[in-house]
Amino acid sequence: MAGVPEDRRKNMIGERIYPLIHKLQPQLAGKITGMLLEFEDEELLGLLKNQAKLKTRVNEAIEVLNAHSKSGSLSRA
Repeated sequence: MAGVPEDRRKNMIGERIYPLIHKLQPQLAGKITGMLLEFEDEELLGLLKNQAKLKTRVNEAIEVLNAHSKSGSLSRA
């Protein structure tokens, strides 16, 4: 992957990681994939190899989304 341009590399990783995330969180898979694609490529490749780490990152992303959702609803009140 070293010779692949950065944007194409992220796209390739995203195409591989999305189905794994979809198995864990079908409704939020797109949003979580987008969040995780902000990480460095090396970490993303590690998540592809290690399901436990992927689950941890998915759970962290859900916590962030829930916190954001709660703070958004509070600011509208």
